[in-house]
Amino acid sequence: MSGRLRSVEEQLADVLAAVRPLPTRTAGLADAADHVLREDAVARGGIPDFDNSAMDGFAVRFADVATASAQHPVDLAVVADLPAGSSDDPPLGPGETVRIMTGAPVPTGADTIVPFEDTAGGLDDSLTTTRVLAAPAKQGVFVRRAHDDIRPGDTVLGAGVLLGPRQLAALAAADIARVTVSEAPRVVVISTGSELVEPGLPRTRGQIPESNGLLLEALARQAGAAVVRRVHVDDGGGAFRREIAAATTGKSRADVVITSGGVSAGAYEVVKTVLGDVLRFSRVAMQPGKPQAFGVLPSGTLVFGLPGNPVSAAVSFEVFVRPALLALQGRSDLTRPALRLPAAGSWRTPPGRRQYLPAIIDRTDPARWSVRPATPGGSGSHLAGALALAEAYAVVPAETAVVEPGDLIDVVLLEG
Repeated sequence: MSGRLRSVEEQLADVLAAVRPLPTRTAGLADAADHVLREDAVARGGIPDFDNSAMDGFAVRFADVATASAQHPVDLAVVADLPAGSSDDPPLGPGETVRIMTGAPVPTGADTIVPFEDTAGGLDDSLTTTRVLAAPAKQGVFVRRAHDDIRPGDTVLGAGVLLGPRQLAALAAADIARVTVSEAPRVVVISTGSELVEPGLPRTRGQIPESNGLLLEALARQAGAAVVRRVHVDDGGGAFRREIAAATTGKSRADVVITSGGVSAGAYEVVKTVLGDVLRFSRVAMQPGKPQAFGVLPSGTLVFGLPGNPVSAAVSFEVFVRPALLALQGRSDLTRPALRLPAAGSWRTPPGRRQYLPAIIDRTDPARWSVRPATPGGSGSHLAGALALAEAYAVVPAETAVVEPGDLIDVVLLEG
């Protein structure tokens, strides 16, 4: 570990340079949910696929009803009835209309839709004649034109997009049944520390509940990973060696290993002891999360050695591990949504290090949101309670010594 603090950008560049995108597979849409699209999805059909009605009413020729009003209504003969799903295309002559329901194909001879609300009888007694009481605003009103949204052959979604509910619906509407998606990164999470005890079990003096494993597993799953094993080990080294060996072979083989603890300058740093010749141990100009380790095992498995304090582990995951997991899946955007908001109060920042402060967004004034620390304790790396309240990280540059009320702060939103 060199004496110079590395920048966040230097550390992240090393991480991303080691990432090799994972293999792909073809999947039906239902099985593609929450996976990353790896090839452009091209429309087989148009959206909409044909001219159809946007309203329940009557398909008409605009010329027939252009002068209709309550004082001078226009009577039309109903010559057909078109429910949604009908394939009929009934002919339409002067003075004639077709009753039509939302989504039904507009007859070739019609160019406008008159809603039931603009007729005398509405839906009732509308199968023989109808009386139009209001002229449409213009020709073509309430007609959804074929391919207004998507044309066959258009790219609906480009590679690198996460397939959520709205994306899947768009693909289905474009008659796309199967897509090429990324495999999920296989992740092993190892918490180190002889002081760790599973929550709820008896503890002796000096022992603490193990929380980082649950934290990192959940964060990895949110980033699209499949966590194949989560375990905590003591500082002796033997159990850690066995877990690393298992992570490169067999059922628990992993693309990524995430460890917490054991990377600082103490006497019982098991990650450094076991993997000191493989990982690069660095001090990064950030707070929390200064001690970092990263490297690639001979198997190709990426290993992230994160600090053991909970806030440090969470921030380190956000800054370094999450982008790597997304890059492994071929995501085009590796960053979260961000805002720039005024500070609601003042707080101090660490000299010479970029601060990532668990924060809350104050929405009391909808026209002027502001940001404040999640807890009065600030950004202490041990303040696990702050993580439960945080909805964002306030990111303060290294050269800022004190944040004053009203200062504009970059805020990274922690959304899924």
